[in-house]
Amino acid sequence: MYNREVAFCKVYSHESKDKLEKLFLANRISYFIEWQDKSFIQRLIKRESGKEKNVFIIRINEADVERARELVQGIESVKIRKADNANK
Repeated sequence: MYNREVAFCKVYSHESKDKLEKLFLANRISYFIEWQDKSFIQRLIKRESGKEKNVFIIRINEADVERARELVQGIESVKIRKADNANK
């Protein structure tokens, strides 16, 4: 059976990303992390405000989505993507 990779969630802090990575590794869920690119205007505004915020998109195999949903409940700075737009 062929399973494909889906955009599972967005993570808004390095600490939460690290916690999520350890959780997925411990539970044998393979993942891929994408850095979300920021536009020039977004980078300029963040630099002026002094608040640089990284956004990571975590991609996993669609067969692991339900198990991963249960595991990430309660982790701060993690927003699970809805199933209907998970591939976007």
